[in-house]
Amino acid sequence: SETGGDHRGNSASHREATQPCWCNRNVTMTNGQSNPASEPDAAAKSASIESALGDRVLDARRTSDRRIYLEVDSSEILETSRVLFMEFSGRLQTASAVDAPRRIELLYHWAFDRCGLVVTIRTRIDRDEASIDSITSVCTAAEWIEREMWELMGITFTGHPDLRHLLLADDWPAGRFPLRRDYRKE
Repeated sequence: SETGGDHRGNSASHREATQPCWCNRNVTMTNGQSNPASEPDAAAKSASIESALGDRVLDARRTSDRRIYLEVDSSEILETSRVLFMEFSGRLQTASAVDAPRRIELLYHWAFDRCGLVVTIRTRIDRDEASIDSITSVCTAAEWIEREMWELMGITFTGHPDLRHLLLADDWPAGRFPLRRDYRKE
């Protein structure tokens, strides 16, 4: 090609000229065209999200301009995820779980790539009755990570379409969760 890239147009100059800008200001692309930002900055986006979630937010902690942690009651996780995914076009990066002495803490990490914001939704469930609504009806990308947390942490995701082993053997003993504090190898 004219720019020295391969036939698929993968040269650096081609990428710079055709890729959208994921920042919060006007940028002049290498082809001389202006790319006006259509997304608010991270602070405005996080304020909009907090406002939309309203009373669902029990606690909010900002660790930087682009990182916020919001705590919600476990009964609100499905609706909270719906708001982030459907109304704000959030992308579920991943989810994780931590086994604490009396509760299990779940963290759902949502990215808003156009402004560089990451919102982590934190919720807690009872360790002995570890159950929470699945968010797969809103965001199918959660299917595998919920399966992992189900088999490794013993969390039941109510409404999940396919809770079966993903990492462990199909004949893995029921009630034995390798990432729980009390797990002991036999």
